[in-house]
Amino acid sequence: MPFPLDDKYLRSAEEKLGAKLPDGYRRAMMAANGGEVAGDVDDWCLYPIMDSTDKKRLARTCNDVVAETKRLSEWERFPRQALAIAHNGEGDQLLFLRANDRFEAAVYRWSHETGELTRVAEDFAQLERP
Repeated sequence: MPFPLDDKYLRSAEEKLGAKLPDGYRRAMMAANGGEVAGDVDDWCLYPIMDSTDKKRLARTCNDVVAETKRLSEWERFPRQALAIAHNGEGDQLLFLRANDRFEAAVYRWSHETGELTRVAEDFAQLERP
């Protein structure tokens, strides 16, 4: 179950990533850190932002966007400028692409089988939250 997130944890993630997260995504994660979104004919499980407020939140956010992106970056076809924000349970990922010191607002689907990127939304806010 997602829960609100303090801005300091978003800033910490941005510091680790070396880039600013898109505003629509930041607002959504502050309201509900994790959960699901629907888009591109799939339901996606969002990776949370690490939250060390207490042991319960820390345990529920250990698979955060930073750790998951690091894990996925070991895959041959994973785009090097990407940030993984969600998975569909079958290997495909939703991504933001990095442009210099920020991640662009557009959301992409990455196929783990082909490496193909497909734009799913112009902004994270366009994805439906159940």
